[in-house]
Amino acid sequence: MALIVQKYGGSSVADLQKIRYVAEKVAKAHDQGHKVVVVLSARKGRTDSLISLAKEITPIPDPRELDVLLATGEQENVALFCITLKAMGYDACSLLGFQVAVQTSDLYGKASILKVDTQRILDELDKGRIVAVAGFQGVDEQGNITTLGRGGSDTTAVAVAAALNAHLCEIYTDVDGVYTTDPNVYPKARKLKRISYEEMLEMASLGAKVLEIRSVEFAMKYNVPIHVRSTFTEEEGTMVTQETKDMEKVLVSGVAFSKNEARVTVKRVPDRPGIAFRLFRPLLTQGIVVDMIVQNTSEDGFTDLTFTVPKPDLLRTMNVINEVAKEIGATKVIGDENIAKVSIVGVGMKTHAGVAAKMFETLAKEGINIMMISTSEIKISCVIEEKYTELAVRALHDAFELDKV
Repeated sequence: MALIVQKYGGSSVADLQKIRYVAEKVAKAHDQGHKVVVVLSARKGRTDSLISLAKEITPIPDPRELDVLLATGEQENVALFCITLKAMGYDACSLLGFQVAVQTSDLYGKASILKVDTQRILDELDKGRIVAVAGFQGVDEQGNITTLGRGGSDTTAVAVAAALNAHLCEIYTDVDGVYTTDPNVYPKARKLKRISYEEMLEMASLGAKVLEIRSVEFAMKYNVPIHVRSTFTEEEGTMVTQETKDMEKVLVSGVAFSKNEARVTVKRVPDRPGIAFRLFRPLLTQGIVVDMIVQNTSEDGFTDLTFTVPKPDLLRTMNVINEVAKEIGATKVIGDENIAKVSIVGVGMKTHAGVAAKMFETLAKEGINIMMISTSEIKISCVIEEKYTELAVRALHDAFELDKV
């Protein structure tokens, strides 16, 4: 008998028929003697419809009240799920974020999980019940309802699994595992049987949409094995686990890409101590994540500084940086939305040379100009023009022969 946490995404529980199907899968695990905790997302499209409803009232809804509204999507689904299970003859209990409780920071819309209190869950499991936890939501120190941002149910599931010391966290979704790249972009993409936490963390941060990045961070920190698999088949998916020696034999594990990037260039920035701090501190206070940063060589005491931010944050970033630019004497701020980031990832890069050269050569052969470069031990990222994204992904996938086992 094992303690298993299962998470089902919005497409898996999009209507009553699918909720019934998921309930039958969960009941099957329960019948096998496992203790099962289920984390559910809102129905597909439900969160977007709630946001649209709020924006019919005002373009910028109050963040606290918006979180209260958005949390109802998951509340609706865990209730329907438990009603379904009880109608099937199984004892079940739904728990909302504040009932668990999932303790979070007070950053509405992007809250971070600080702690998960497991006592209520354990009490319900001891009674032989299936426990359904509302994903995506929590409660701050003042008792306010908070939400975790896009993909937050993944984070809830892994955080709950870590707190419960669960044997396994299964992430059920509409894809059947982690692929070498997006199969919708390149049909030659191959499903991976296993991937390391480190590789998955890079893939998630670089645009792969299978797992939310914070969920992978939790899994890596607390050594929670994750099985990414399809809701609608019985096929094995992809195991996300600790790195093993045989993983290093593979040079590159995947190609990730993101079109959700924007580039900001600040021209003629005074090149003296403290200027970078003055530029980026206001973005930190606004909760804007800065990714790649490139600073040119100083000329005559001035330099150009370029960085990337998520595309939805570009307008806010431009407003903030324009004000700072005036204060520090920079001459101009330029924003560019027509970019994308393409990356190769693999723990094998730690012990193999020439990977970067091969990537740059591949892009050059396709006539793709590289605007920015960022590297780590296991990844290389290039910013390119957005219109070349799919071409770059296919070319790199072929160059590193990722379709071959």
